[in-house]
Amino acid sequence: MSSNPADAPAPPPTGPGRGAAVSRQEFDALFEAVRAWGRWAEADRGAWNTVTADHVQRAAALVRSGTVVPMGRPWDTRPGPDNAKPALHFMSDLGDVEAPEPSTYKDFLAVDYHGKGVSHLDALSHIAYRGQLYDGRVAREVIDAGGARFGAVSALGPLATKGVLLDLPAVLGVAWLEPGHAVHARDILAAEEALGVTIGEGDAVLLRSGHFRRRRETGPWDPDAASAGWHVDAMPLLAERAIALLGGDGDSDVRPSPVEGLHSPVHALAVTAMGVPLLDNLDLEALSAACAEAGRYEFMLVVTPLNVPGGTGSPVNPVAIL
Repeated sequence: MSSNPADAPAPPPTGPGRGAAVSRQEFDALFEAVRAWGRWAEADRGAWNTVTADHVQRAAALVRSGTVVPMGRPWDTRPGPDNAKPALHFMSDLGDVEAPEPSTYKDFLAVDYHGKGVSHLDALSHIAYRGQLYDGRVAREVIDAGGARFGAVSALGPLATKGVLLDLPAVLGVAWLEPGHAVHARDILAAEEALGVTIGEGDAVLLRSGHFRRRRETGPWDPDAASAGWHVDAMPLLAERAIALLGGDGDSDVRPSPVEGLHSPVHALAVTAMGVPLLDNLDLEALSAACAEAGRYEFMLVVTPLNVPGGTGSPVNPVAIL
């Protein structure tokens, strides 16, 4: 155990609250209200089916300065309260394995990426609710030790579309949202007005809470215990807007969960009900600064997950192009 104070978990943080408590009965009604099953022929692409060539062209028209902003976190091999399963990286060839001239240097990478330490994409096979994946597929029938036969990340392919940054700290005039702060539908509307954006069909919506600024300034903490994120009451508005992708600098869910007996209700609503993949653990600090400098909070977003047949997601380094 390190004696460096920076390695110690931050004290459990508190925010303005996780929002109104939601019963399972209320949640199930909400699930049915936003459910988009049977909507697309290519069901395991879910809401990515909304992004057409026209959407891509309109997104490309947002490129003006040519500024490219990556959002992926550095490959984190260091354990911590928010990185229980660190990524692996070691050298497999130090110029002493193959014949010389030229000498070669190689490395090995491995990661259990569904967690808090790695920027990653959740495919539609990642989350089941009441035993069912998106589109009503029975999880046990389509996922086994060999991987997923429905909703795999390989079915998604790359995505290029309009991205919208909802920079809530910028709207509220604070450095960050405290962990536990719930973001509601009314906050979406207020952010659209303040930032001059409108979320539309096929858009990728990114929520900045200032998570990584807080982490850098105060130290890491366990985001499973407390993190800023969406309250479930925001999801009907996002479903109405027909978004293609939802992401942020957390994992989208406010924690502690406001729904009794459900640890990740926004995951269930987005992935399982709506067919919307999620981007988790993005570092949005550079994008926040770039958007503030440009005076606009929409841009072209490009996401290129790994082509892993049967995979439930992928590490990613999405880029915004302004």
